[in-house]
Amino acid sequence: MARALTSDEMAVFDSLKQELGAAQLVFDTADAYYDGVQRLEQLGLAIPPELAKFTVIVNWPRVVVDAIADRLDVKGFRLPGTDVGDSELWRQWTSNGMVEADLMGRLDYLVYGRTYKCVGSNERDARTPLITVESPRQMITRRDARTGKIVEALRLYNVVNGEARSATWYRLNETHWLDGESGTWQVTDSDEHGMDYVPVVPTFRRRRTTIPAGRTLQGTSAMEDVIPITDAAARNISNAQLGQETHAVPQRGVLGASKGDFVDADGKQLTAWESYFGAVWALQNANAKTFQFDASDMQNFERMMDLYARLASGVSGLPPNYFGLAADDAASADAIRSRESRLVKIAERDQVALGNSDVEALRIAMRIRDGVWSDELVGMEALWYDAGTPTVAARADAVVKLFAATDSAGRSLLPREMAMEELGWSPAKIQRALSLLASEESDPYLAAMAVKDQTGGADAGASAVGA
Repeated sequence: MARALTSDEMAVFDSLKQELGAAQLVFDTADAYYDGVQRLEQLGLAIPPELAKFTVIVNWPRVVVDAIADRLDVKGFRLPGTDVGDSELWRQWTSNGMVEADLMGRLDYLVYGRTYKCVGSNERDARTPLITVESPRQMITRRDARTGKIVEALRLYNVVNGEARSATWYRLNETHWLDGESGTWQVTDSDEHGMDYVPVVPTFRRRRTTIPAGRTLQGTSAMEDVIPITDAAARNISNAQLGQETHAVPQRGVLGASKGDFVDADGKQLTAWESYFGAVWALQNANAKTFQFDASDMQNFERMMDLYARLASGVSGLPPNYFGLAADDAASADAIRSRESRLVKIAERDQVALGNSDVEALRIAMRIRDGVWSDELVGMEALWYDAGTPTVAARADAVVKLFAATDSAGRSLLPREMAMEELGWSPAKIQRALSLLASEESDPYLAAMAVKDQTGGADAGASAVGA
């Protein structure tokens, strides 16, 4: 039975709704820069409307976001006290399509500076609770000032003519579904889960203890520092486009002629641009005189683009070649790793925030599945693929040396499972490798061959088979 919100509920609901609405302008700007459809407010010179098509957008914000996102790939989850990833947690993750959905969440995290995951019961499969990634455009959360715990979350959706018609309101012990089609919000369904926990996990990029003055949102977009430089570079290259059309080509002039003297072979009046760029000028006026100036040098635009690219590299942490600048040194493996050291560290910082939220979402999912909070899951960690760019040979060589090194008791310094993990293998691949190794070690013929290789004699192998 539908019911109207109480006055106290309506005050909290409206507050969350207004906060989410105030964030939309910030999100609009972020979307425009990532998609490369931002509008240049000031080009630096007067451009006629017919030349507006020469405007060029330099989409460096997308370069920054995608370069970091490409290094954020989760490969599994590990429980405390274990050496390999947990298969059940990975099943929960993959069953919800999170391998692909998390890609969208990471883009939201880098573009908007925030992303959200929601967890709920699954009517079709009670053993696999639902985990979904929600857009920051639709969701907002609020924390308790003392504990830092999420106490309210609101998701607005089903937008018609700019107004949401449906909402989901998450609270500590209950979740409400609301309908606003009639113009007033009414609760149409509720779930009193009693978890004393809001099943929404926000992730903020570069989160701070307080929101700085003048800002309405927590979280920092990966594009924020490079946006002003992008605008300057776009103005420069747009000006270069105009200069190429008007100054890079030798300037020509004519004296003693009028506009009507410029006609085509059929005597039809030529447009101004057809007249200017025409290869041959045929003038009806015999007294007209033509002349030509030297072309302008365009290198100043190139030098400025190089400067802006270096500035973008400095503030973003990406190597200069990501912005089109050629590297000064040879592209050796060590040189590549040296140039990408800041980018790798940025990605590793983001792995911490994203990994914590992934783990929290799985803890809530297990609570919904089992009905109790599991102490076993405290200390769970997300496993990530290496954010660096090491070569396969260099990584394998380092792992083999660590695995071969032994202590005074002859034990390897690096356990076999950990060696496989250091190679970048996923938990599923490690489990498969361990299973194959166990199968081979239990085979008497393979065991005999191993003894033969160690002793260097065929008799030892035969005796092992006979035994």
